[in-house]
Amino acid sequence: MGMFDLEKHFAFYGSYHNNPVNIFIHMLFVWPIFFTALVLFYFTPPIFSDSKVHLCCHTVLVFNFGFLLAVVYGIYYIGMDRKAGCLGALLCFLCWVSSSHLAHRLGFSCAWKKRAPALLDNLAQAFLMAPFFVLLEALQSFFGYEPYPGFHDSVQAKIDAEIKEWKEKQKKKNS
Repeated sequence: MGMFDLEKHFAFYGSYHNNPVNIFIHMLFVWPIFFTALVLFYFTPPIFSDSKVHLCCHTVLVFNFGFLLAVVYGIYYIGMDRKAGCLGALLCFLCWVSSSHLAHRLGFSCAWKKRAPALLDNLAQAFLMAPFFVLLEALQSFFGYEPYPGFHDSVQAKIDAEIKEWKEKQKKKNS
């Protein structure tokens, strides 16, 4: 799977998340999970010495692993699709700023009382593609957006093929 092959990533993710209830749940919770991860990463050491920025409303931005993660996600999303990727990058930046504000106000001990979800299949895929998948799914559902003409149909065909393959494997296991 090519690193910037949006169609293949979207089809892989979509084959695991094709039930309407599951899609709805992901649309509601994937970005908050990303936000929560950034809250937790707020407490990692700064990348550079004196790399803290004090803003109004008691917000302290720290250029640390959380910042780096938001930047990498944003750049990756832009590389996958320029239009939706720019929106994804903006959402990553807003999550970083707002999570920094919350983490600074909560403090280390309170913020780390949260428990991360257990993701067993393809951990990197789940964390990296989940927010962008949800964003593209929402853009397609509400605005009919496609990165290019025929994207949705092509991805749906791949999703159907992956689901069929998975069902055949399950059938062989059970026989």
